[in-house]
Amino acid sequence: MRVLLTGAGGQLGTALQKSCPGAVELIATDQAELDLSDAKACTAMVAALKPDWVLNGGAYTAVDRAEEQPQLAEAVNAAAPRAFAEALAELGSGRLLQISTDFVFNGQQGHPYGADDRAAPLGVYGASKARGEAAVLEVLGSKRACVLRTSWLYGPVGKNFCLTMLKLHAAKAAAGEALNVVADQVGCPTHTAGLAAACWQVLARDIGGMQQWSDAGVASWYDFAVAIGEEAVALGILATAAKVNPISTAEYPTPAQRPSYSLMDCSASRKALGLEPLHWRQGLRQVLASIT
Repeated sequence: MRVLLTGAGGQLGTALQKSCPGAVELIATDQAELDLSDAKACTAMVAALKPDWVLNGGAYTAVDRAEEQPQLAEAVNAAAPRAFAEALAELGSGRLLQISTDFVFNGQQGHPYGADDRAAPLGVYGASKARGEAAVLEVLGSKRACVLRTSWLYGPVGKNFCLTMLKLHAAKAAAGEALNVVADQVGCPTHTAGLAAACWQVLARDIGGMQQWSDAGVASWYDFAVAIGEEAVALGILATAAKVNPISTAEYPTPAQRPSYSLMDCSASRKALGLEPLHWRQGLRQVLASIT
Protein backbone atom coordinates (compact mmCIF):
# COMPACT_ATOMS: atom_id res chain seq x y z
CA MET A 1 0.00 0.00 0.00
CA ARG A 2 1.44 3.35 -1.07
CA VAL A 3 0.54 6.21 1.28
CA LEU A 4 1.22 9.90 0.70
CA LEU A 5 1.50 11.60 4.08
CA THR A 6 1.34 15.36 4.48
CA GLY A 7 2.43 17.25 7.58
CA ALA A 8 5.25 14.78 8.22
CA GLY A 9 7.17 17.29 10.32
CA GLY A 10 4.29 17.92 12.71
CA GLN A 11 3.38 16.15 15.92
CA LEU A 12 0.89 13.76 14.28
CA GLY A 13 3.13 13.19 11.27
CA THR A 14 5.98 12.21 13.58
CA ALA A 15 3.75 9.70 15.41
CA LEU A 16 2.46 8.28 12.12
CA GLN A 17 5.97 7.69 10.82
CA LYS A 18 7.02 6.07 14.09
CA SER A 19 4.09 3.64 14.02
CA CYS A 20 3.94 3.02 10.26
CA PRO A 21 3.12 -0.63 9.46
CA GLY A 22 5.82 -2.53 7.63
CA ALA A 23 3.59 -3.27 4.65
CA VAL A 24 3.11 0.44 3.95
CA GLU A 25 5.25 2.33 1.45
CA LEU A 26 5.14 5.72 3.15
CA ILE A 27 5.95 8.85 1.19
CA ALA A 28 6.22 11.45 3.93
CA THR A 29 6.18 15.12 2.96
CA ASP A 30 6.56 18.23 5.06
CA GLN A 31 5.86 21.86 4.18
CA ALA A 32 9.18 22.23 2.36
CA GLU A 33 8.42 19.28 0.09
CA LEU A 34 4.73 19.97 -0.44
CA ASP A 35 3.29 23.42 0.18
CA LEU A 36 -0.32 22.78 1.18
CA SER A 37 -1.24 26.37 0.37
CA ASP A 38 -0.53 25.54 -3.31
CA ALA A 39 -3.49 23.54 -4.61
CA LYS A 40 -1.76 22.91 -7.96
CA ALA A 41 1.21 21.35 -6.16
CA CYS A 42 -1.15 19.07 -4.23
CA THR A 43 -2.82 17.97 -7.47
CA ALA A 44 0.52 17.38 -9.17
CA MET A 45 1.85 15.30 -6.27
CA VAL A 46 -1.13 12.94 -6.40
CA ALA A 47 -0.93 12.66 -10.19
CA ALA A 48 2.77 11.81 -10.02
CA LEU A 49 2.68 9.33 -7.14
CA LYS A 50 -0.72 7.68 -7.69
CA PRO A 51 -1.03 6.74 -4.00
CA ASP A 52 -3.47 4.18 -2.64
CA TRP A 53 -4.18 6.64 0.17
CA VAL A 54 -3.53 10.30 0.82
CA LEU A 55 -3.26 10.78 4.58
CA ASN A 56 -3.67 14.52 4.96
CA GLY A 57 -2.26 15.21 8.41
CA GLY A 58 -0.97 18.66 7.54
CA ALA A 59 -3.01 21.71 8.50
CA TYR A 60 -2.94 25.37 9.42
CA THR A 61 -3.52 25.04 13.18
CA ALA A 62 -2.67 28.49 14.54
CA VAL A 63 -6.19 29.19 15.80
CA ASP A 64 -5.68 32.82 16.79
CA ARG A 65 -3.41 33.75 13.88
CA ALA A 66 -6.01 32.37 11.47
CA GLU A 67 -8.23 35.34 12.34
CA GLU A 68 -5.57 37.54 10.72
CA GLN A 69 -4.68 35.12 7.92
CA PRO A 70 -8.03 33.73 6.72
CA GLN A 71 -6.88 33.25 3.13
CA LEU A 72 -3.91 31.11 4.17
CA ALA A 73 -6.04 29.07 6.57
CA GLU A 74 -8.59 28.53 3.80
CA ALA A 75 -5.92 27.50 1.30
CA VAL A 76 -4.33 24.91 3.59
CA ASN A 77 -7.39 23.60 5.44
CA ALA A 78 -10.04 23.69 2.70
CA ALA A 79 -8.52 24.14 -0.76
CA ALA A 80 -5.75 21.54 -0.29
CA PRO A 81 -8.14 18.76 0.81
CA ARG A 82 -10.39 19.56 -2.15
CA ALA A 83 -7.38 19.44 -4.49
CA PHE A 84 -6.34 16.04 -3.15
CA ALA A 85 -9.90 14.73 -3.50
CA GLU A 86 -10.30 16.03 -7.05
CA ALA A 87 -6.93 14.61 -8.07
CA LEU A 88 -7.89 11.18 -6.71
CA ALA A 89 -11.25 11.42 -8.46
CA GLU A 90 -9.45 12.21 -11.72
CA LEU A 91 -7.20 9.18 -11.24
CA GLY A 92 -10.21 6.97 -10.60
CA SER A 93 -8.38 5.22 -7.77
CA GLY A 94 -7.00 5.92 -4.32
CA ARG A 95 -8.62 7.11 -1.12
CA LEU A 96 -8.26 10.06 1.23
CA LEU A 97 -8.06 10.33 5.01
CA GLN A 98 -8.63 13.93 6.10
CA ILE A 99 -7.78 14.84 9.71
CA SER A 100 -10.16 17.37 11.23
CA THR A 101 -11.01 18.95 14.55
CA ASP A 102 -13.57 19.44 17.31
CA PHE A 103 -13.36 23.17 16.53
CA VAL A 104 -15.93 22.63 13.79
CA PHE A 105 -18.52 22.73 16.62
CA ASN A 106 -19.76 25.83 18.45
CA GLY A 107 -19.84 24.28 21.93
CA GLN A 108 -23.47 25.12 22.65
CA GLN A 109 -24.88 21.59 22.57
CA GLY A 110 -24.04 20.59 26.15
CA HIS A 111 -23.62 16.87 25.45
CA PRO A 112 -21.08 14.98 23.33
CA TYR A 113 -21.17 15.77 19.61
CA GLY A 114 -21.91 12.90 17.28
CA ALA A 115 -20.29 12.47 13.88
CA ASP A 116 -23.54 13.47 12.19
CA ASP A 117 -24.10 16.64 14.22
CA ARG A 118 -24.04 19.83 12.20
CA ALA A 119 -20.80 21.78 12.06
CA ALA A 120 -21.17 25.36 13.28
CA PRO A 121 -17.65 26.75 13.79
CA LEU A 122 -16.97 29.92 15.76
CA GLY A 123 -13.79 31.12 14.08
CA VAL A 124 -11.76 31.12 10.88
CA TYR A 125 -9.77 28.00 11.79
CA GLY A 126 -12.84 25.88 12.53
CA ALA A 127 -14.67 27.21 9.48
CA SER A 128 -11.78 26.36 7.16
CA LYS A 129 -11.54 22.84 8.59
CA ALA A 130 -15.31 22.36 8.21
CA ARG A 131 -15.07 23.34 4.54
CA GLY A 132 -12.23 20.86 4.10
CA GLU A 133 -14.39 18.12 5.59
CA ALA A 134 -17.29 18.93 3.32
CA ALA A 135 -15.10 19.14 0.23
CA VAL A 136 -13.55 15.68 0.47
CA LEU A 137 -16.86 13.97 1.16
CA GLU A 138 -18.56 15.92 -1.62
CA VAL A 139 -15.94 15.00 -4.20
CA LEU A 140 -15.14 11.40 -3.25
CA GLY A 141 -18.13 10.28 -1.19
CA SER A 142 -18.01 8.22 1.98
CA LYS A 143 -16.64 5.11 0.26
CA ARG A 144 -13.42 6.77 -0.87
CA ALA A 145 -13.01 9.52 1.73
CA CYS A 146 -12.78 9.40 5.50
CA VAL A 147 -12.83 12.45 7.76
CA LEU A 148 -11.37 11.77 11.20
CA ARG A 149 -12.04 14.48 13.76
CA THR A 150 -9.92 14.70 16.88
CA SER A 151 -9.54 17.05 19.84
CA TRP A 152 -6.87 18.81 21.90
CA LEU A 153 -4.02 16.94 20.22
CA TYR A 154 -0.61 16.81 21.90
CA GLY A 155 2.52 14.67 21.90
CA PRO A 156 6.21 14.58 22.84
CA VAL A 157 7.28 16.78 19.92
CA GLY A 158 6.05 19.93 18.23
CA LYS A 159 4.11 22.84 19.62
CA ASN A 160 1.25 21.89 21.91
CA PHE A 161 -0.42 22.67 25.22
CA CYS A 162 1.36 19.90 27.12
CA LEU A 163 4.89 20.98 26.22
CA THR A 164 4.02 24.64 26.78
CA MET A 165 2.63 23.85 30.24
CA LEU A 166 5.75 21.87 31.16
CA LYS A 167 7.89 24.95 30.49
CA LEU A 168 5.47 27.23 32.33
CA HIS A 169 5.26 24.92 35.35
CA ALA A 170 9.05 24.96 35.64
CA ALA A 171 9.35 28.72 35.21
CA LYS A 172 6.45 29.66 37.48
CA ALA A 173 7.42 27.20 40.22
CA ALA A 174 10.98 28.56 40.21
CA ALA A 175 9.62 32.11 40.52
CA GLY A 176 7.09 31.17 43.19
CA GLU A 177 4.23 32.25 40.94
CA ALA A 178 0.97 30.61 39.93
CA LEU A 179 -0.34 29.62 36.53
CA ASN A 180 -3.74 30.89 35.41
CA VAL A 181 -5.55 28.46 33.11
CA VAL A 182 -9.05 28.55 31.62
CA ALA A 183 -11.45 26.20 33.41
CA ASP A 184 -14.70 26.75 31.49
CA GLN A 185 -13.68 25.17 28.18
CA VAL A 186 -14.31 21.43 28.23
CA GLY A 187 -13.19 18.68 25.84
CA CYS A 188 -10.77 15.77 25.82
CA PRO A 189 -6.97 15.77 25.40
CA THR A 190 -5.79 13.26 22.80
CA HIS A 191 -2.24 11.93 22.57
CA THR A 192 -0.69 11.59 19.12
CA ALA A 193 0.18 7.87 19.40
CA GLY A 194 -3.47 7.02 19.95
CA LEU A 195 -4.62 9.10 17.00
CA ALA A 196 -1.89 7.62 14.81
CA ALA A 197 -3.12 4.11 15.66
CA ALA A 198 -6.64 5.16 14.70
CA CYS A 199 -5.38 6.53 11.38
CA TRP A 200 -3.64 3.29 10.48
CA GLN A 201 -6.78 1.36 11.35
CA VAL A 202 -8.79 3.55 8.96
CA LEU A 203 -6.44 2.55 6.17
CA ALA A 204 -6.25 -1.12 7.17
CA ARG A 205 -10.03 -1.48 7.40
CA ASP A 206 -10.95 0.81 4.47
CA ILE A 207 -13.17 2.91 6.73
CA GLY A 208 -14.95 5.88 5.17
CA GLY A 209 -17.37 8.65 6.06
CA MET A 210 -17.31 10.87 9.12
CA GLN A 211 -15.42 9.43 12.09
CA GLN A 212 -14.27 10.82 15.46
CA TRP A 213 -11.40 9.86 17.74
CA SER A 214 -10.22 11.19 21.08
CA ASP A 215 -8.90 9.69 24.25
CA ALA A 216 -11.50 8.70 26.84
CA GLY A 217 -12.78 10.93 29.61
CA VAL A 218 -13.37 14.65 29.89
CA ALA A 219 -11.28 17.61 31.05
CA SER A 220 -11.02 21.37 31.09
CA TRP A 221 -7.79 23.10 30.15
CA TYR A 222 -7.37 23.72 33.88
CA ASP A 223 -7.72 19.99 34.63
CA PHE A 224 -5.20 19.22 31.92
CA ALA A 225 -2.69 21.77 33.23
CA VAL A 226 -2.96 20.43 36.79
CA ALA A 227 -2.50 16.85 35.59
CA ILE A 228 0.56 17.80 33.51
CA GLY A 229 2.22 19.23 36.60
CA GLU A 230 1.32 16.27 38.81
CA GLU A 231 2.41 13.61 36.33
CA ALA A 232 5.63 15.46 35.48
CA VAL A 233 6.57 15.60 39.17
CA ALA A 234 5.73 11.91 39.60
CA LEU A 235 8.00 11.01 36.67
CA GLY A 236 10.84 13.25 37.85
CA ILE A 237 10.58 15.64 34.90
CA LEU A 238 9.81 18.52 37.25
CA ALA A 239 11.05 18.96 40.79
CA THR A 240 7.96 20.99 41.65
CA ALA A 241 4.81 21.93 39.81
CA ALA A 242 3.41 25.43 39.93
CA LYS A 243 0.09 26.15 41.58
CA VAL A 244 -2.64 26.39 38.94
CA ASN A 245 -5.51 28.84 39.34
CA PRO A 246 -8.75 28.25 37.42
CA ILE A 247 -9.94 31.29 35.47
CA SER A 248 -12.79 32.01 33.07
CA THR A 249 -12.55 32.48 29.32
CA ALA A 250 -13.56 36.09 29.87
CA GLU A 251 -10.42 36.57 31.99
CA TYR A 252 -8.21 35.27 29.16
CA PRO A 253 -9.49 36.86 25.93
CA THR A 254 -8.08 35.57 22.64
CA PRO A 255 -8.52 36.74 19.02
CA ALA A 256 -10.42 33.55 18.15
CA GLN A 257 -13.45 32.35 20.05
CA ARG A 258 -13.19 28.74 21.30
CA PRO A 259 -16.06 26.30 21.85
CA SER A 260 -16.86 26.07 25.55
CA TYR A 261 -17.77 22.40 25.13
CA SER A 262 -16.37 20.20 22.38
CA LEU A 263 -16.50 16.68 23.77
CA MET A 264 -17.15 14.18 20.97
CA ASP A 265 -19.06 10.90 21.01
CA CYS A 266 -16.51 8.50 19.53
CA SER A 267 -18.29 5.24 20.39
CA ALA A 268 -19.32 4.33 16.83
CA SER A 269 -15.87 5.10 15.45
CA ARG A 270 -14.14 3.10 18.19
CA LYS A 271 -16.27 0.10 17.26
CA ALA A 272 -15.56 0.55 13.54
CA LEU A 273 -11.84 0.93 14.19
CA GLY A 274 -11.66 -1.97 16.63
CA LEU A 275 -9.70 0.15 19.11
CA GLU A 276 -10.20 0.95 22.78
CA PRO A 277 -8.96 4.41 23.81
CA LEU A 278 -6.84 5.19 26.82
CA HIS A 279 -8.19 7.55 29.44
CA TRP A 280 -6.63 10.92 28.68
CA ARG A 281 -4.60 10.85 31.90
CA GLN A 282 -3.04 7.51 30.91
CA GLY A 283 -2.22 8.97 27.52
CA LEU A 284 -0.59 11.94 29.24
CA ARG A 285 1.50 9.60 31.39
CA GLN A 286 2.72 7.78 28.28
CA VAL A 287 3.65 11.00 26.50
CA LEU A 288 5.54 12.39 29.47
CA ALA A 289 7.33 9.08 30.04
CA SER A 290 8.53 9.16 26.44
CA ILE A 291 10.33 12.47 26.97
CA THR A 292 12.03 11.70 30.29
